[in-house]
Amino acid sequence: MKYLEEAKQIVELVGGEENINSLVHCATRLRFELKDDGKAKKEALNKLKYVLQVVISGGQYQVVIGPAVNDYYNAILEVAHIGKKEAKAENTSEKKVGLADRVMKVISGAFSPLIPVLAGAGMLKALLTVILEFGLLPSDAPTYLILSAAGNAAFYFLPIFLGITLAKQFGGNAYVGGAIGAALLDPNFTGLLGAEGSVDFMGIQVIPIDYASTVFPIFISVIVYSLLEKLLKKIIKKELQLFLNPMISLMLMVPFTILIFGPFGTILGNKVSELVVWLFSVNRIIAGIILGATYPFLTILGLHWGFTPVTIQNLELYGGDMLEGVCVCAMFAETGIAIGAYLKGKKHSRIREVAGPTILTAIFAGVTEPILYGIIMNYRRLLTVVAVASGIGGAINGALHVTCDAFVFHNIFSLVMRTYSPFFSYLIGITTSLVCGILMTYFWGLATENREDFEAEAENVLEDKKEEIHSDGGDEIMAVQAPLSGEVVKLEDIEDEVFASGVAGQGLAIRPSEGIVKAPCDGEITMIFPSKHALGLSAGGAEFLIHIGLNTVMLNGEGFEVLVEQGEQVKAGQPLLRFDPAFIQEKGYALTSPVLVTNADDFHEIKIMAFEKVQAGEPIYQIIR
Repeated sequence: MKYLEEAKQIVELVGGEENINSLVHCATRLRFELKDDGKAKKEALNKLKYVLQVVISGGQYQVVIGPAVNDYYNAILEVAHIGKKEAKAENTSEKKVGLADRVMKVISGAFSPLIPVLAGAGMLKALLTVILEFGLLPSDAPTYLILSAAGNAAFYFLPIFLGITLAKQFGGNAYVGGAIGAALLDPNFTGLLGAEGSVDFMGIQVIPIDYASTVFPIFISVIVYSLLEKLLKKIIKKELQLFLNPMISLMLMVPFTILIFGPFGTILGNKVSELVVWLFSVNRIIAGIILGATYPFLTILGLHWGFTPVTIQNLELYGGDMLEGVCVCAMFAETGIAIGAYLKGKKHSRIREVAGPTILTAIFAGVTEPILYGIIMNYRRLLTVVAVASGIGGAINGALHVTCDAFVFHNIFSLVMRTYSPFFSYLIGITTSLVCGILMTYFWGLATENREDFEAEAENVLEDKKEEIHSDGGDEIMAVQAPLSGEVVKLEDIEDEVFASGVAGQGLAIRPSEGIVKAPCDGEITMIFPSKHALGLSAGGAEFLIHIGLNTVMLNGEGFEVLVEQGEQVKAGQPLLRFDPAFIQEKGYALTSPVLVTNADDFHEIKIMAFEKVQAGEPIYQIIR
């Protein structure tokens, strides 16, 4: 094989076959998971003429090859004999990370997929409260009860949803995880809550507890279940695993959860709740500052959901939750930052495109993650702004004994229905945080090096990108259409240093608004990657790469559907690929999708024509020979 010698060199320079845990590849790079990165010789690899770049990212040692990556991949499998390892690559464990990082990943991974349904249900519950407040419907009206069921379901059955998301993370069967959570809510068990006398399971006393909306018990239970599942796979014959593994898991885990994990989780939740109450009893102002200032960062890490059981516990025990009474200020501080950034930005500026929608999401849904990830995390000074603005409001609400008296998302509806008390004290705190966020962002939060994001783009952008470009030298021009609809991302702004550097090709990227890829021009499908996340197309001597998302090779084809075959002739605008944007984001991958000319050096110029947003079929660049 042509690439065998080069493959041997690569294997040797990454530390030898014994240093390779696994190997996969994407559109341009070999992705090694090494036992010891220190044994690899990065400088020597970079000097190889067929290696474009070496990147160490996401626990992977990535050797960027370019369009020939598949040939090198196959050659390495042949010379290094790691085919079996590669087949298990998607299940290979990550390198050791700190305990705090692992806890963060688990909590964030459990709740992130549930954010849309929790936000939607929270808004519906808030709307129903407004309906009752204004007497539009009585609380026993069938219409109200049906809508109330829709709003309550996501919270009531939270153990089921968490059982699914947690089991996915730990390698267990997601639906067995969900069934464990469902068992805690089954009428056969919940009917025991009001039973007279003692309740036992095989002679062991049971403490019946209402597990609706709880978090701690299902976290513990599913983690143990996942360990049990791995053990069962080792000791039970494959022919019997289909029914025997789930049966044994449910027989063991549901009683163990009810007997041990549930009461333990409930006690743990009570202790955390007591700790919060104690903190406020020591000094309400200091407690407000600490909780207010740290809450945005807990949200960034995905740890804020850990407060959910504490809030529910406080509402049950005390009738009001001082924790959310303080942390609500963080939401208004973040909203103020988005408003300040929008006011600072000029018409057609990048920041306005980002800030505008996030303000609406925060106000109407009470969801501020887009502000945190899309604005605050991108500008260093804003991290200080959000801590100060949230801390000041938190101190005020703490000092004035503000509590949140219902489980709601902090949005305009919860404000209107007055779910906080004392209400005017609450208004003072959130208004202070909002105003501080606006003023500090507008007058200080933007550093000099960030100002280009706030400047206006070139005038008449939409007209410019459609304008016909003529070459003075009479060079041949090939028009390339957008294969996706969405937001245009400059090559250098792609969140991946290989694509951003241009070594994989020239062009741009698109953050898609829908999950369909269309042919950018007439041509031939030259490559479809086994993971379905990328494909190659050849037309008029130009070689194109359309790569959906970043690092999505790790999904191993899940969430993608290829609509064409390799070697097929396609027409411009013809659907080539379908994908699920929501699924890709839930799995933690960016949607930014490079659309590149991989042999750009063969042409005089790649003329970019799209700068902001683009619809599939509109021109994005021209290839000038």
